[in-house]
Amino acid sequence: MRVWLPTGILLAWLGMALGAQLLPLTPNVIDLPQILAAPGEGAWLGYDDLGRQLADRLVIGARTSLLVSVWVVGLSLLAGTLFGTATAYHGGWWDKLAVQLVDTFLAFPGILLAIALAGLLGPGIDNVVIALTAVGWVGYARLSRAQVLSLKHREHVQAAESLGSSRWCIMRKHLLPLMAAPLIVEATFGVAAVVIAEAGLSFLGLGVQPPQASWGAMIRDGTRYMLVAPHMVLAPGVAIFAVVLSINLLGDRLRDKLDKKMTAKTGNPS
Repeated sequence: MRVWLPTGILLAWLGMALGAQLLPLTPNVIDLPQILAAPGEGAWLGYDDLGRQLADRLVIGARTSLLVSVWVVGLSLLAGTLFGTATAYHGGWWDKLAVQLVDTFLAFPGILLAIALAGLLGPGIDNVVIALTAVGWVGYARLSRAQVLSLKHREHVQAAESLGSSRWCIMRKHLLPLMAAPLIVEATFGVAAVVIAEAGLSFLGLGVQPPQASWGAMIRDGTRYMLVAPHMVLAPGVAIFAVVLSINLLGDRLRDKLDKKMTAKTGNPS
């Protein structure tokens, strides 16, 4: 698949999410005569079981998925990177305790732990962000720890230690820049995982609440009418599929390019 197609899909997703406030949308306006109406002129995605335009709700759902993805990936990346970098560079019993904590979190299936946390905290977009962040930081912590263990014995790090640089300065100037590439790739795939997770929690009723729109909630509402109004499921389902596939394809390309750059710098064959 050519790179322009997934790029165009992601740009459309971002455009819908960022432009939702500027567009004259009516996602919660009920038109009773149009209940379950098929796509047609004036409503190119049709109407749902309450007579609301699916196209408008799809745009609002794009904003919801983007908002949750940005917050969850940003907070998880920040918390996991700081935790993994600090404990791995410090070493000793701090690192052993960190490994035990990470292994404890990894012992539970991530989505099940997120469902349990969301159920305890209650429904709502804020609680979804908290639940998914509590699960998502572990992957970044493990990755950053592995990177620090392979970097902290390099010559430039030892030279900085010999010159009396503080640990925070060494981590900020000598470790984090070299860890940026794998962390960015991990964050890219993390966005796709969060889009699916948010849709799953909303499908279960643990995400955004009515009348707010979410792709997962739209699929849940449409499952009862799949035989008479399949467009209620197809529209958000295709949107999730297209966005997640596009993110993964671009993430693969980004990883390949960064691997080639690192190989060219080190001179070692992959």
